[in-house]
This record gives sequence, C-alpha cells and structure tokens, in this order.
Amino acid sequence: MAAVTIRPVRPEDVPAVVSMVHELAEYERTPEECHLTEAQLRAALFAGNPALFGHVATGPAAVPVGFALWFLNFSTWEGVHGIYLEDLYVSPQARGSGTGKALLAALAEICVARGYARLEWWMIHWNPAAEFYATIGAVRMADWVPYRLAGESLRRLATARGGTGTPKRALTP
Repeated sequence: MAAVTIRPVRPEDVPAVVSMVHELAEYERTPEECHLTEAQLRAALFAGNPALFGHVATGPAAVPVGFALWFLNFSTWEGVHGIYLEDLYVSPQARGSGTGKALLAALAEICVARGYARLEWWMIHWNPAAEFYATIGAVRMADWVPYRLAGESLRRLATARGGTGTPKRALTP
C-alpha cells in the first residue's frame, strides 16, 4: 500500500471531509442532494455518544486525501454488531495508490478486533470500484434490494398512527 496514514477523524479534519463529501456527490452526479455542513458533521462525530465514526487517509503532507464515514449496524442472524460504511472516498490524485484499500483494511481491523461479523456498504451500480471490491473478496449482494423512506413519504408514515410525527418522549437508539 501507498505511504498513507489512516487515523480517526479529528475536529480539524472536518472541513476537508465535508469538502470531499461534496466531491463525492459531484462524482455520483447528485450534487444538489448533498447538504452536509461542517457544523452537522462536527456534531455527528464529536457530540456526546456519537453514532457516526470516521477515519481519514492522509498523504505525506498530512493532508486528508480520503475518508470513511461509518456507523454500527446489528445482524440478528449473527447476533453481533457490524460496520456499515456510509461513504468511502479517495481524492482523484490519490486513487490507485492503495488508499481505498488502506481505509477498508482499517475498518476490517476494527471488525475483527471487536468481534463484529460484517463490513457492509452500498455502491452505485456504475462505479468502476466494483472490480476493486471483488479483488479484496467483497461479495455483491444481488438478492437484497435497498429501500428508502425520505421526505414526504417519511413524514406521512410518521403520522400514520394518528400522531403528529413528533415522539411524545425521546427515542434513543
């Protein structure tokens, strides 16, 4: 692998990570859907009891050139947690250098060390990274179809039981 360092995201990395998230949205042809701000990411990563975690890859100048943002999921079949990789991104100048593999290897290390059963993610069907993922042994889950509730559909379902969509008490994960 290339001379990159993989480490947890630090508060000072937040602007670079947010910038790369917006670059990823451009790459995936949906820049208008990306609304992440530095304040949102800082709160998600560093507030009390965070549910989001992140790692950055830094090059020789210690500047972030890639990131992985992830959270825990749970397998009822395995009976243990796993990692769901929300986003993995490597800047164009660092692609092909082993940076993506190093980020995934860091998450795999966490899984193994903590006894987690899986490292999972989604990928846009046209992304050329599919070949790379196959080389590291990742299996495409062709039988599983992703679904999403968002926007008006989410609000409508939240009020389906006659409520306002606002919980009467705080719900915690």
